[in-house]
This record gives sequence, structure tokens and C-alpha cells, in this order.
Amino acid sequence: MSDPSPLTFIQVQAAMKAMTDKARQTPDDVVAIAIVDSTGNLLAYAQTGALRLFSRRHAIRKAYTAAVMATDTGTNGKKLKEQGRSISEMGDLQLTGLQGGLVVKRDGVLLGGIGVGGYDGGHLDEALAQVGLAVLLS
Repeated sequence: MSDPSPLTFIQVQAAMKAMTDKARQTPDDVVAIAIVDSTGNLLAYAQTGALRLFSRRHAIRKAYTAAVMATDTGTNGKKLKEQGRSISEMGDLQLTGLQGGLVVKRDGVLLGGIGVGGYDGGHLDEALAQVGLAVLLS
């Protein structure tokens, strides 16, 4: 049986365009952006300039984590920290507790995840992911 509400190619492309357009408004801030399906498989990836490998990988890891854990990465990381646990205890090396990954759900149905990496300190990663989330859920 197929997923009743998958992310379509058109939705994913529109979300990527919205996020890259927003990111390019501050060209000195280079970012990587990823969108995955509900199982964590990569649907789209873009970057607005040259980035370190760490930032590129973490955009994908943030999207993956949001999808497979079915929660935003910052929320999940904070929850684990409060419990005195670490993301490494989950046994999946692709998971991250860094802020910047948002889960994509509609009417309680898990659709995927969005991850953004590259902003200094990660302070704007989640804000940019929110731009894509709004498009995917519109």
C-alpha cells in the first residue's frame, strides 16, 4: 500500500525554491538544504555556495533525523539532553541532535523532513526550514 499523502515532486521543488530564494537574500550566509521522504530517503538537495563537508552532511542528517524520529531535531536533542542521554545511544550514525531539522506532518501523517545546515551557530537553520515547511503544507 502506498503512502496516502506523499510529498510530490512539484511540492518539493516549490519548497526548495522558496528556501533557496530566502537564503540568497543574505548571500554571505551560505547554506545547504535537504528534503527527505517519510523513510529518510533524499528527495532534494541544494546549496547556495561552497560549504564545508560537515554542513552539507548535516543538512541531510537533520532532514533524515526529523523524518525517522518524527520530531524536530532541536526538540529531540533538547529532550535527550534533559534525560541525560545522547543521540549516539539511538544506534543510528545518521541521526543528529542539532537544531535545523523539521518534521513534515499533515493531519498527523508523517510525510518527511527538512534539514538546513550552514548558518554560523545554526541560529537561522530552523527559520529557513520553516519557509520550506510552509510551502509543503500549503
